[in-house]
Amino acid sequence: MAKLFFRYAAMNAGKSTALLQVAHNYEERGHQVRIFTARLDDRYGSGYVTSRLGPQRVAETFDAQTDFLATFLEAGQLRPGVACVLVDEAQFLSATQVRALHELAHLHGLPAICYGLRTDFRGELFPGSAMLLALADEMDEMKTICECGRKATMNMRLDASMRRVTEGAQVEVGGNARYRAVCGRCFRQG
Repeated sequence: MAKLFFRYAAMNAGKSTALLQVAHNYEERGHQVRIFTARLDDRYGSGYVTSRLGPQRVAETFDAQTDFLATFLEAGQLRPGVACVLVDEAQFLSATQVRALHELAHLHGLPAICYGLRTDFRGELFPGSAMLLALADEMDEMKTICECGRKATMNMRLDASMRRVTEGAQVEVGGNARYRAVCGRCFRQG
């Protein structure tokens, strides 16, 4: 039985690396995967899933207009050939897109494995993450550590002087220069 999976973590936990490994495992066994990443995440160029460790791979992009049902179904039936859908930066999915991935898994037998952040720099759920937490059949928290040594569960946005930012738009793409994965204590202490 196919499922919808949500593998979430704070930044720098290896989500993209894990996605690339899953893709490799499927393909090594002769199965085709389709990989998607958020169009707005262009830190390493648009249309790439890139691990901070170095591995990179071309991916299809999604935005608010992406219709996963239209992408994978024809006349209500699953197009043949794809064994799994892998989604990086899944926090940027819409609720409708998560529902579509859930439908693809449960009504059409196409597993969907989504990797993303659970919360933003304010500690609030992203819309895609909220729906994944509601609908995912399996959820796995990937682990990383805070500078203090505790498990990092939060994402802290930083300004140019490396001070915590607590206000602003929910989405501001950036890497290590803009964000730090921290534990709850360090998040609250700022």
